[in-house]
Amino acid sequence: MRMPMAPTDPTSPANSRKLGDFLCFATYSANLAFGRAYKPILEELGITYTQWITIVALWEEDDITVGALGEKLFLESNTLTPLLKKLESLGYISRRRDPADERQVRILLTEAGRQLREKGGQTSLVKPTGLAPDEFARVQKELVRVRDNLLKHVKETS
Repeated sequence: MRMPMAPTDPTSPANSRKLGDFLCFATYSANLAFGRAYKPILEELGITYTQWITIVALWEEDDITVGALGEKLFLESNTLTPLLKKLESLGYISRRRDPADERQVRILLTEAGRQLREKGGQTSLVKPTGLAPDEFARVQKELVRVRDNLLKHVKETS
């Protein structure tokens, strides 16, 4: 006689699994929790989370094309374009045509954008997660691995 699988077993039948047993829900709800934790920080800066990660991405690699930025942030151009227009109107970035290829638009942080990144970067959410710094880094790396594997799977099955 075969013993029933525990609900937390990812191979158990879907009809016996509870919402809390799904890794996708744990990831989704953790994302929502991060959003709530970031909210007061970002309200003080006057930007959204998506605008914030755009500033961070540009701080890491400035003067890149809209396409390259979209790939880095996993955002489509129809989401990214209005976001960039808003950041430009706030004075945090500038957009310019690539002199080598007029079809390409390059994004650059302004001095105000660099200062915003520095101001917001003073707050860390490592401690509020309850994880030690090495655990935090390990969880982050594992989530990146999960994301990359899922994207690879989607690409292979599309």
